[in-house]
Amino acid sequence: MAVTDEGKIFFTERKGKLKMYDPKKGKTKIVADLDIYTKFEYGLMGLNIDPKYNQNHWIYLFYSPKGGQSDTAQHLSRFTYDNVRDTLLINSEKVLLRVPVKRTDCCHTGGSIAWDKAGNLYLSTGDDTNPFKSDGYGPIDERPGRSGWDARYTSSNTNDLRGKILRIKPKDDGTYSIPEGNLFPVGTEKARPEIYVMGNRNPYRIAIDQHNGFLYWGEVGPDAGGNSEKYGPRGHDEVNQARKAGYFGWPLFVADNKAYNQRNFEKDSTWAKFDPMKPINDSPHNTGLRELPPANKAFIYYPYDESPEFGAVVGKGGRNAMAGPVYYSEDFDTDSKVKFPSFYNGKFFAYDWIRDFINVVTMKPNGDFASMERFMPNMKFSHPIDMQFGKDGALYILEYGPNWFAQNDDARLSKIEFNAGNRKPVAVASSNKKAGGVPLKVEFSSEGSLDYDGDALKYEWTFAKGAPKGNTAKASYTFTKPGVYQVILKVTDSYGNSNKEIIEIKAGNEIPKVEMAIKGNKSFYWNDEKVNYEVKVADKEDGSLINKKINPEDVLVSIDYLEGFDKTLIAQGHQANTSFSNGKRLIELSDCKSCHSVDKKSIGPAYKEVAKKYKGVAISTKLVDKVIKGGGGVWGEQAMAAHPQLSADDVKEMVKYILSLADDKQQSKPIKGDFVTKDNGKAGTYIFSASYTDKGSNSIPPQTGQETFTLRNATIKASDFDNQNETMKFKVEGLGEVVVAMTDKSFTAYNNIDFTGLGSVTILATASDQRTAGGKLEARLDSPTGQLIGSGEISAGSTNPTKIQLSGISGFHRLYLVYLNAESKGKPLFAVVNLKFEKAK
Repeated sequence: MAVTDEGKIFFTERKGKLKMYDPKKGKTKIVADLDIYTKFEYGLMGLNIDPKYNQNHWIYLFYSPKGGQSDTAQHLSRFTYDNVRDTLLINSEKVLLRVPVKRTDCCHTGGSIAWDKAGNLYLSTGDDTNPFKSDGYGPIDERPGRSGWDARYTSSNTNDLRGKILRIKPKDDGTYSIPEGNLFPVGTEKARPEIYVMGNRNPYRIAIDQHNGFLYWGEVGPDAGGNSEKYGPRGHDEVNQARKAGYFGWPLFVADNKAYNQRNFEKDSTWAKFDPMKPINDSPHNTGLRELPPANKAFIYYPYDESPEFGAVVGKGGRNAMAGPVYYSEDFDTDSKVKFPSFYNGKFFAYDWIRDFINVVTMKPNGDFASMERFMPNMKFSHPIDMQFGKDGALYILEYGPNWFAQNDDARLSKIEFNAGNRKPVAVASSNKKAGGVPLKVEFSSEGSLDYDGDALKYEWTFAKGAPKGNTAKASYTFTKPGVYQVILKVTDSYGNSNKEIIEIKAGNEIPKVEMAIKGNKSFYWNDEKVNYEVKVADKEDGSLINKKINPEDVLVSIDYLEGFDKTLIAQGHQANTSFSNGKRLIELSDCKSCHSVDKKSIGPAYKEVAKKYKGVAISTKLVDKVIKGGGGVWGEQAMAAHPQLSADDVKEMVKYILSLADDKQQSKPIKGDFVTKDNGKAGTYIFSASYTDKGSNSIPPQTGQETFTLRNATIKASDFDNQNETMKFKVEGLGEVVVAMTDKSFTAYNNIDFTGLGSVTILATASDQRTAGGKLEARLDSPTGQLIGSGEISAGSTNPTKIQLSGISGFHRLYLVYLNAESKGKPLFAVVNLKFEKAK
């Protein structure tokens, strides 16, 4: 991405398109479509504009020309942009620099372009080395014919331009000179003078501090998930700082100069570690100097797992480090009302493509790391891949979207402004319906809209073209014609600042009505007992199950088991058609979605393709280890990252979900039946879900109706409360997590308990002589002072089960456990372990 002073924003797509967004017109235009080579990771990788762009309109691109066998090098080229017709003049190309690459294999292209204040151009290049046969450790295979697997041939080769950050001074005629201060003076034997930094794996985004000239870059690291005594350190991503030209260690070192073992790939043997103070490149593939400069340590570094050095601010999981700009408020328009404040002066913006964070790094006066904090911690970015401050001091962020090498619907260009004055209001719009047949009456609400400055708000609803607008906080509108409508809520404060939110309404196709009836108690299951269920479906356009116009085979019924009791998942309604929800939930919480989706190929295969490949295969330790340890070669040249932060049990659940996608039809249960619950001694939740997707109507896409029931194990942990007063959770060896009552009239409450068919509940409580006072336990309905249904004394120094009869109670209630002892004298009262419900006999 590159932002011009006039506000036009250029950005590239890897497959060859150069696009321009014009904020004045609010439109994006394709201004060039290069015919380029896109296999592996090659393509249109780099973009920047000339420092004197306002005068010369020069644009620099780093790309892979189609070329055939005649020209397989990466090109750093300069083009002229026609600012009147808004098009790149392809015939104006001047190739400044060629970086030879092999093109027979992957990986790593780099491609970031940056400028310093002296007009020197910096270009990052990847190591062009296949990492998949090195077990995720240093690729140093010196066997004949294996130069493509040896980064000493590229990154640590002083006579090669790959795995480097190059620095040149472009000239007006399309050539360049070598500035003073590069790593090797012009004329040095076996060394390229363009090299500023070497020993890089994949320096993907680089940035220059325009005040002190420090170079920053994000280094995408190797894949090993764990340290190995045999091979060396686990993989780390790095954020690096170079105050002068230097060597940064790859593939001999990683992170803070953690050294790899020297290795013989033929014998799979290793011996002494490389020495960061005296690194030697004695690979037979090396065409450069044997003795290398001392290796520099990384500025910031982190593995897949939690970082012991930099803590939670860098997170854990998949990683893809990037380097953003260093900010100085004085560099931007003095009268700008949106530029960032001086608080950010001299701070560096580091970000991660997979982890979706942006961190602000504070340095000491000499440039050493001082501290790091999350930027906009409540903002959810969608894989930021480039960022730049515009002339006005606002931050522009290019967001890639969730899937790698895929067309993402939520890929976007974002602009973040600082507002030191009156803030824009927040618009929040909701509706009681999103779809339905016509006439469709919809109630709209602006509840949640607010103004942080307390200004009075005005509301404006736009329902349909030509329709009267609404001007109240709540509004209703009846859609009489089929169609997809963009309903807009605009809120305006007393200063004229406004914001909008859009709701899409689909009128013309009624959502199917799905009912799932379960006989008996609707809160709990008891092991080895039948649950009787029946599904009913009716659709305005399609018919119903009763009149046989809807085929039972088109109704998807799933009965899913989730270990434990996940209130968040259940509160979300459990998405329709999701069998094996525990594994699905774990995948959604992981970084897997960066490389995979259910039915669309990304950088990795679609989950349905994986399920098809492994259909009928038992879930083995080998499959689980493959996810945890990572690897490549099964689905092409891209490796799957390691996931050492995941437990084997969690990965097993994730694999189980993926393999379940092999055949959707086989997952469906009958629309009516008896299901016997068996949780194998692991208390959890059964999720009964039914859904039907109609055929669509009036050009409105198909709609899905669903209903879900959840049944939890009849023994529930006391710590799984929904509300509490003056209690705390505490882990006790042998008992697990318990609830401790801290004072008289403490309570815990449990929502939506169906008492129908229940005979009793036994509450297990315990009190110790020294630490607790004992007391009285009461069970009440619907409030702490509601109907008393039973009580028991909890004596100090004992474990007391209190059994309460529940005959005569039916329907759903909130159950309160109230803890009493007015004479406790500051001691905790007692601990409650669990509640065990039993059916009436």
